[in-house]
Amino acid sequence: MNEIIFFGENNLGFCFKNEPNKITKPILIPIKFENENENENENEKQIKQISSSIYSTIFLFKNGKAIEYLNKNDSNENPKKIQIENIQKVSSNFDNRAILTKEGNVFAKGRNINPYNPKEFINISSLIEDTNDRVIEDIVSGGSSIYLLTSNQNAYGIGSNEKGQLGLDSGSLKKTEKPILMMKNVSKIFSGNASKHVFLLNSNQELFGCGYNDDGQLGLGESRKEETQIKN
Repeated sequence: MNEIIFFGENNLGFCFKNEPNKITKPILIPIKFENENENENENEKQIKQISSSIYSTIFLFKNGKAIEYLNKNDSNENPKKIQIENIQKVSSNFDNRAILTKEGNVFAKGRNINPYNPKEFINISSLIEDTNDRVIEDIVSGGSSIYLLTSNQNAYGIGSNEKGQLGLDSGSLKKTEKPILMMKNVSKIFSGNASKHVFLLNSNQELFGCGYNDDGQLGLGESRKEETQIKN
């Protein structure tokens, strides 16, 4: 059994239905995960990573499996086992989820990723046009977009671009259901929770940002509301 210490706003009612809306003191949550192979090493049942957003919380275990707890409105489905094996990293943010496997594939779901079936995961790395870029090393979920970093150090974005968070003018591209190349020679990608902006760090330690700047989150001052294109 894993034990999770939780505190904050209780948007997800899956484990603390009798708790107040805002939990100001840490509380202990027991999380159980049933494995098909009961002889599996106990260490492989331990939690490796947790990614939480307003709509869901994903628990990734050291054995490469994951479960998702949806918000209290969907509590009848909790917990839901994710039917993807060999998971390396999970990322949950606002209305999208992304999963990176050890083989370098990325599966994602969400309203802006797969509008026809937003509750089902699809392999978005296979949608990259350049087949040499389909091995992914890192993923980050933004508020309504998902960012991919390839083994060739190329950064791709998919989903909403309403604030230019995919690095292109939002007037020419509102959203895309296929990953588009944002920038080359990228070593790291960063995006805040429920944010509509992203940062990209290149191998020369130069930091680039694009997207919404309503609170000066791009470091440009609040008077410049939007930075829609990456200058490289």
